[in-house]
Parts: sequence; structure tokens; C-alpha cells
Amino acid sequence: MAGTESRPTAFDRAASHPPIITDIPARLDRLPWSRFHVLVVIALGITWILDGLEVTIVGSVAPVLQRGDTLGLSAEDVGAAASSYVAGAVIGALLFGWMSDRLGRRQIFTVTLGLYILGVGLTALSWNMASFALFRLITGLGIGGEYSAINSAIDELMPARLRGRVDLIVNGTFWAGAALGAAGSMLLLQGTIMPVTLAWRVIFGIGAIMGLGVIALRRWVPESPRWLMTHRRVEEATRIVVQIEARHGGSAIRLTETLDTVSIHPAGTFGLREALTVLAGPYRGRAGYVLVLMIAQAFLYNAVFFTYGLVLTRYDHVADASVGLYILPLAVGNLLGPLALGKWFDTLGRRRMIVLTYSLAGILMFVVSVLFAAGMLDARLQTTLWVVIFFFASAAASAAYLTASEIFPLEIRALTIALFYALGTLFGGVAAPFLFGWLIGRGSLLSLATGYGAAALLMLVAAAVTARWGVDAEGQSLERIAPPLSSMM
Repeated sequence: MAGTESRPTAFDRAASHPPIITDIPARLDRLPWSRFHVLVVIALGITWILDGLEVTIVGSVAPVLQRGDTLGLSAEDVGAAASSYVAGAVIGALLFGWMSDRLGRRQIFTVTLGLYILGVGLTALSWNMASFALFRLITGLGIGGEYSAINSAIDELMPARLRGRVDLIVNGTFWAGAALGAAGSMLLLQGTIMPVTLAWRVIFGIGAIMGLGVIALRRWVPESPRWLMTHRRVEEATRIVVQIEARHGGSAIRLTETLDTVSIHPAGTFGLREALTVLAGPYRGRAGYVLVLMIAQAFLYNAVFFTYGLVLTRYDHVADASVGLYILPLAVGNLLGPLALGKWFDTLGRRRMIVLTYSLAGILMFVVSVLFAAGMLDARLQTTLWVVIFFFASAAASAAYLTASEIFPLEIRALTIALFYALGTLFGGVAAPFLFGWLIGRGSLLSLATGYGAAALLMLVAAAVTARWGVDAEGQSLERIAPPLSSMM
């Protein structure tokens, strides 16, 4: 009966179109490194700088925001506001990840940047706890949306032989933003340039200004040809690739060489139910693997960075204006990790390097938890140990995002990035700041050390899971790692 007929799926729609044989992925993978790739990295990678700026600013200004002449927040309020930011990022990732697979990468990363600018600008105008938490949520919406659209775009535009190190370095620039936030906090929260009651607002305004400066750069980043080809826009995709080859290929491009091709039945958009069916079916093993990686790194990072300013002032008696002095070296250590280790993810391999970085971070985190519980750490020693831990942990965290973005089919790439980011962050990102804010509020060294021990355990579990179920994706085309769903007709 007509009333019982089901709606056609993406596979049904694809079956009604003749197959397309294209060498677009191979042509993108053979490109030499050029100004085009540098532009993509700068214009899109700024997202992680902005996110790092946001996270570090909150950690640095948290003690100031507890003053009666600012917002008068409690330690629990600081943790709750941090959770609002991360909750916004989760919602933004899910919403804009879904839209990115439907409408394209380019349209979405323009919208999400605008939303970030709005949110962080409003944060600078906050007048109480409720407004501060609301504006942090709006800021998170923009940042979360950026993650899924931009991770997809970068991976789909980078040559396979360089994808690992580029992804790690781009994700690692989070810490360039963190360093900027820490340095800005140290400079402005001293009270010599302007009153502290104004300085914290100016610090948030820095992010909005940086965001405005990036809008013009993104005009020159094209839509992903890989996305276009799966949405029956092969001519447009080919035209973009030809332009890139003509302008940036140089003598390295041999027009007569034989390239691998992929045969697809362009299926357009896959809905959430269809995507979940794929993840729960043939990709369930990979889905579980990525989820473990995301939860472990999110818990570790959000446990430390959203509340470290409170730890320094409450347990180590560091002055409010000096918090940035201790966060700055952490940011530098985190930045150096992906820069120094990134190339090994393309040479030694994904699986081996993920096991190594997660294991070392977990072991060292456990050592910190024991020393902290025994009261053997002062501000300098604890910061030094954090620098060492996060040198490895930053490469591990960047590898988690790399893995989520390259081991699932192209048609649902942004949505799957969003799903795993959301699931990992809901546990590690929303729960951790709230939990650690509560632990700090209790004032017990042992309680906080137990939280650090839990983060260490999660990292070691992730290393063990990688050793068993990791994917060796180094040097391979995205289409070889995970064939497009439209090629499986």
C-alpha cells in the first residue's frame, strides 16, 4: 500500500544514477607541497589557535573572575562556565557536522567562524554568572562547528604522504593560541596597563579581533573536490583540481602518468540514521576505537587546563596576576610535541606512535598524581612535570582527531567527526571541568590526586586499545583507508 512505502535511502537514490569513474583523489594526493597548502593550513588551522586562546584565557582569568569587583564567581561557577563552553562545542559539532556533509565544507566554516566571533565578543560584555555561561556556550557552538567542517576539509585537501604530520601540526597550533592567551593574561592582568576589572574583558576581545582577521583569508579556500564528487558535482570538482595543478603543481605534475581511479555512484547526502547504521555495522570496531581515544584525551586535557589556575592559587598560593606565567610554558610544551613528533606518524606509523604517546602521557600522569597526593609538588615542579606530560599528550590528542577524520567514509566524515568529538567531550570535556572544580572546592589533595589518577588510567586504556585495534593509515589515500559509501553499490 502507498501509505506503507518507505522513503528512499541514499543508496536507493544513488542506484538511479550511472557510476562515475574519477581520478580526483589521486590527483590531490600527488600534488607537491605548495603555497596552496600553506594557505589552507593558515586559513583553516586558525580554529585551533582560537580554541587554545579561549581555554587558556578562562584558566588564566578564573581567579580574577572570582573577585567581588568582577563577576564574583565561585570555583564551582568557573567549572560550570567551562562546561557550558564545552557543551556548546558539542552541540555545535553535531549540528554543523551534519550540515557540513549536506551543504559542503566551505559554507559551514564561514558560518561557524562568524558564530565564534559573536560569542567571544559577547563574553567580553558579561555582567554576571548567567550571562557569562550563556556567551561561553555561544562561543563553543562556533568552535565545535569548526572542528568537524575544518578537519574534513584539511584531510580532503592534503596529500596522503603528508596528511599525518600536517594534521598533527594544525591541531597542535591550539597551543600557539594557548601561549598567546597566557602571555596576554600575564601582560594585562598585572594592572599596570589598565585596571584588572577592564583587562579581563579586553583579553576576551582579542579572540574576536583575531577571528575578524581570518574571514578574508577563507575566501580563497575552495570547496573540497572530494565532497563535490560525491554530490554529483564532478565538473566543478575537476575544475578546482585543474586550477590547483596549474597554479601550484609546477614541474612535479606529469600529465601523462597513470593514476588510480575510484568508481562511485554519487549518493548526495546520507542522513543521521544511515550514518549510524554504517557506524554500528561494518565500522563498529573503528567506532569503538576512536571513541576510546577521544574520551581519554578530552578528560585529561579538560581536567587540567580548565582548572589549573585554581590549583595554582588555592594550593600553591600563586598570585592571580601570575597564573599566566605558569600556563605559558605548558602551552609551549604542548606546541612543541606535535611539531617534533608529527613526522613520525607518517613514517614510523599511526598505530605505533599513538601507543607510544598515550602510554607515556598516562604513566607520567600517574606519577604526578602520586606526588601531588603526597604534597611533594610546588608550582614550579608541577608545571615542569605538566610540560613533559603534555609534550606527549598533545601529539596523542592531535592523533585522536586525525584518526577520527580519516578512517570513516567520505560521505559521513564531518558527521562522524562530530559524533565522536561530542561523545568524547561529553564525558571528558563537560564532566571533567565540573568534576575537578568540585574536587578543588573540597580542598583535599588526595581527592584531586585521585582525579589525576583516573585521567592516567584512561590514557593507558586508550594505548592498549590502539595496540589491538589501531588502523595503519600512514601514506594511504583516504579512499583506500575507508572506501566511499557511494563506491560500495
